[in-house]
Amino acid sequence: MDALCRDCLTTFDAPARTGLRCPSCRSPRCTAHDELFSLSIAHMDCDAFYASVEKRDNPDLAGKPVIIGGGRRGVVSTACYVARIRGVRSAMPMFQALKLCPEAVVIKPRMEAYAEASRAIRDMMEEMTPGVEPLSLDEAFLDLTGTQRLHGHPPAWMLARLVKRMRDELGLTGSVGLSHNKFLAKVASDLDKPHGFSVIGAAETADFLRDKPVRLIWGVGAAAQASLDKAGIRTFTDLLRWERTDLVARFGSMGDRLWHLARGQDRRRVSAHAPMKSISNETTFHEDTGDADLLDGHLWRLAEKVADRAKAKGLAGRVVTLKLKRADHSSLSRRVSLRDPAQLADTIYRTARGLFDGVGPEGPYRLIGVGIADLVPEHDGGAPGDLLDPDATRRGQAERATDEIRRRFGPDAILKGRALR
Repeated sequence: MDALCRDCLTTFDAPARTGLRCPSCRSPRCTAHDELFSLSIAHMDCDAFYASVEKRDNPDLAGKPVIIGGGRRGVVSTACYVARIRGVRSAMPMFQALKLCPEAVVIKPRMEAYAEASRAIRDMMEEMTPGVEPLSLDEAFLDLTGTQRLHGHPPAWMLARLVKRMRDELGLTGSVGLSHNKFLAKVASDLDKPHGFSVIGAAETADFLRDKPVRLIWGVGAAAQASLDKAGIRTFTDLLRWERTDLVARFGSMGDRLWHLARGQDRRRVSAHAPMKSISNETTFHEDTGDADLLDGHLWRLAEKVADRAKAKGLAGRVVTLKLKRADHSSLSRRVSLRDPAQLADTIYRTARGLFDGVGPEGPYRLIGVGIADLVPEHDGGAPGDLLDPDATRRGQAERATDEIRRRFGPDAILKGRALR
């Protein structure tokens, strides 16, 4: 079967998938599969991206557990694999993470540094193919159809070279999933993290999925899982027992999607030029909370993250959104259109806070999210001033000045009090 060394990029014939060593460099980091050189849809996911950027930029952090997040009353944005081994997870309260891993180094997010690294990786991807569909700063789908003809190498070889370049030139690693559609490519990229390369071929799709849990499906969260559990659907085998019409009758459009995915079918194309429709960020609490101060602190941090991403991408939003999920998993969302497009954390936070106050005493909550939608280029987003809020211009100027100070002296140069709640 076809085989590829991910260290020296040698291709060779292999008698089996396991126990391989490269015939050229003797590296054990080899991938072998019957369809390795014929598949062309991939998903690349950077490994612990924010933490990896911090370790790259500060060699003293090598080998140490690193948590990206806020103060003791904040939450974990992400953590390196050393901290994950100790049980630290994204969205975990910081005090709980520090109980599990008291020696962890906690670092405030540096979104500009992450955006810069993301752009460098994106440039490498676009040298390979125009078919790049970013999902976030640290992951993207790629359609490498025609790569053999264009570059003289199959998609798998090009992907291995991409990850090698990321490691050699940027000091970052990523995990690749290669398959015949987007759904399976994303599933594959999670099979062997970190620094993995997994393949799911067309011929093995049915056998691969048969006994897997339906939570593998991207977008099936706790609420959807609860609905599927009530219907006796826990695995893909359970899904296969349902008629398509019955799934649609019970679950609507999601039922039709489930019917196709149960058979490994996903007709979505890699959309390289699909415009970004929204920017959002959310956090799920490990313990439901109705604490007003804690929730206000989360609103501010989420607004900051949304604003940082909007600034990095040169975008502003005409709509601010708020998402809440109650303890019983029921959800509610609110949105409001703005007079002028917003990019500043101050505007996003104040608007989201107004939406939150309008909800009333509906808590406690297990999830909160903030976002902007109806995006436009940032040069269309400069507010001329607000007659109802004469201090808005001054606060906007202060935020821009704060951004510049943080860019020059680090993310902790200036902190707002509410960020520590």
